[in-house]
Amino acid sequence: MMEKDKKASAEQGLSGQSTEHNQENHLMLSTPIAPLEGLPRDMLPKRKQEKTEERLHVLSLLVENKPGVLARISNLFAGKGYNIESLCVGETHDPKFSRMTIVTRGDSRVVEQIEKQLRKIIEVVKVSNITDVPHVERELLLVKVSAMKEDRSELMRLVEIFRAKIVDVTLKTITVEITGDKDKIDAFLNLVKPLGIKDIVRTGIAAIKRGE
Repeated sequence: MMEKDKKASAEQGLSGQSTEHNQENHLMLSTPIAPLEGLPRDMLPKRKQEKTEERLHVLSLLVENKPGVLARISNLFAGKGYNIESLCVGETHDPKFSRMTIVTRGDSRVVEQIEKQLRKIIEVVKVSNITDVPHVERELLLVKVSAMKEDRSELMRLVEIFRAKIVDVTLKTITVEITGDKDKIDAFLNLVKPLGIKDIVRTGIAAIKRGE
């Protein structure tokens, strides 16, 4: 009889230990676990960061043809710390309005802020960011190149390749007119630079959407 009591007591003890063990496991499982705790910094998962790529943006503005509009737009850029890479403006087919093409540099967030600020100007009728929209853009360059007799044949060859035009000739210089996109203009300048550039005048980009 005593042996049965001892056996029952032992089983009860084991059962109690098992219950306590299960309770501990339950507590361990129900306790919030911090699996990243103690890991080196380079092993921690990294948050995805929004990539902001700075690049040139082409903004096309339709503005009322009134005195002071250009100054107000320029002051807006200067006051906000935005840079104007180039600016080209001229009257449209309707003399009441002018078309303005502004090239600026920044990421998407910065350019969106610029657009919002421009729309607040009363004389600005419409603002369009046509950077990623099919469009045609052209720039006019007048460049005066030092051209002695031995260099003139090389310059003439470059003028022909780039479909440029000679608009002025003196004994020491040749002035060339060339139109095209920014890449074409820059490529021509890089090639004539060794000959000796005396002066440059660039109009900046004028751009218009394709199609309708």
